[in-house]
Amino acid sequence: MEKTVMKTRFKLRGIYLLGGLLLGLTVVLSSCQQEEQRPSNIVIILADDLGYGDISGYNPQSKIQTPAIDDLAKQGVMFTDAHTNSSVCTPTRYGLLTGRYSWRTRLKESVLYGYDKALIPEERLTVAGLLQQQGYETAAIGKWHLGWDWANVDAGKDSIDYTQPIANGPTSVGFDYFYGIIGSLSMPPYVWVENDMPTMVPTKRTASQKKQSIWLEGEISDDFVHEEVLPEIQKEAVAYINSHANKDKPFFLYLPLTSPHNPILPSPEYQGKSGLDNPYPDFVMMTDGVVSAVAEALKAQGVFDNTILVFLSDNGCSNQADFDQLASKGHFPSHIYRGFKSDLYEGGHRVPFVITWPDKVKPAKTDDLVSTTDFLATLAELLKTTYPDNAGEDSYSFLSALGLPSTSPKRESIVMHSYDGSFAYRNGDSKALFTSSSGGWSYPRAGSDDIEGMPEVQLYNLNVDEREKNNIQDKNPELVNQLRQELVDIVVSGRSTPGLPQKNDGPEWWEQLDWIKN
Repeated sequence: MEKTVMKTRFKLRGIYLLGGLLLGLTVVLSSCQQEEQRPSNIVIILADDLGYGDISGYNPQSKIQTPAIDDLAKQGVMFTDAHTNSSVCTPTRYGLLTGRYSWRTRLKESVLYGYDKALIPEERLTVAGLLQQQGYETAAIGKWHLGWDWANVDAGKDSIDYTQPIANGPTSVGFDYFYGIIGSLSMPPYVWVENDMPTMVPTKRTASQKKQSIWLEGEISDDFVHEEVLPEIQKEAVAYINSHANKDKPFFLYLPLTSPHNPILPSPEYQGKSGLDNPYPDFVMMTDGVVSAVAEALKAQGVFDNTILVFLSDNGCSNQADFDQLASKGHFPSHIYRGFKSDLYEGGHRVPFVITWPDKVKPAKTDDLVSTTDFLATLAELLKTTYPDNAGEDSYSFLSALGLPSTSPKRESIVMHSYDGSFAYRNGDSKALFTSSSGGWSYPRAGSDDIEGMPEVQLYNLNVDEREKNNIQDKNPELVNQLRQELVDIVVSGRSTPGLPQKNDGPEWWEQLDWIKN
């Protein structure tokens, strides 16, 4: 009897032990499956006015050391033929977030300023809105530069009520959280905004308080110190990562920096660090320091490997960097390319573009053609979701360039737009500029004697003339006409991707463009 009871007890213990092991194994497997199914975090760091040749990983002759960005390039995918959809700030930001060329909006040239109203309407789908729909926590920290509506701004900038929330800002277009400033460091009003509220009511800045002539005079709050803005953005970004890295939801952090755009203000620890006797390369090194801080925060939280970390610039280097002085030191911010910020030439919009994602993406270098408008389509394909025809009209997926499965068509052509509103169009290696000028601030400049007697169209073959020195338009009239017609179709149809035709914003303004009329 006693032996029978003992056998029964051992049998029950064995059943309980086996059941416990199976339950534990089920929990572990379930946890692993949840971890595997959990979408990756996404961080996009957007530098401001950083040239292709300013990154040592892109330019072997660079006199500026950027170890953090170089490390990302070695660990991830390095794009060598990546372009911004415009050669100036606001339009690029619009294209990046919406997947749509900015010239389809009311902004046909130049940029927005600190008192301008919102460029992105609430109903327009953005990258942040798409990710929100997919369960992401979304945040933007840094330089917005896409306009918002200050309270009472319709009565004039002197009538703005800074005690009231802004309208039509980042939280209206897909971001759960925002902390940052309206535009560039040179643009008033100099006020921090958290979510929709200014953090402090500003006072009037007098001319005697201006430290550099490139700062526009305007209102500034006591908690706004120009030299401390970039460190503040870095601090807030790291804090956001630390607080969201291990939540149940994945996060998307859009981090548009204020550097190395003017005013060029490296912190004391970076002043003179480049050894080039110029504050611009010091500010570039400080920008690299922000990238390092973000990467280290992701690693410290144990989420670096499962984070899609993107670094790129919004356009080429600005002439505020003092090109002649840098050249005297053997440094060329556009590397081998012609032009710089504002221009249709490659130096205006060809930018460093790096993506790391250790869990999924192997180190590689690719010459696939990509645009800053391509994030929406890429992330939608990655997350196996779709969006309507009236969103992402100019967005192509570059998932295949990351070595990942893709059924989407690759980008074969791209539209470029300049500071003065000029157009260029590239298909394959052929690139046509539909203007006599650079479209921006470099030679030949529109409205000057530079363009006297120059042809109205420029055509370059980038395969044999990557420096854009030899205009071959007179020898290839049929190719010029073909490229012109392709661009006309893209403009008029409201999209450059497959799908139903869409409307551009406003009246049919393109009918007045000389290159279309011709």
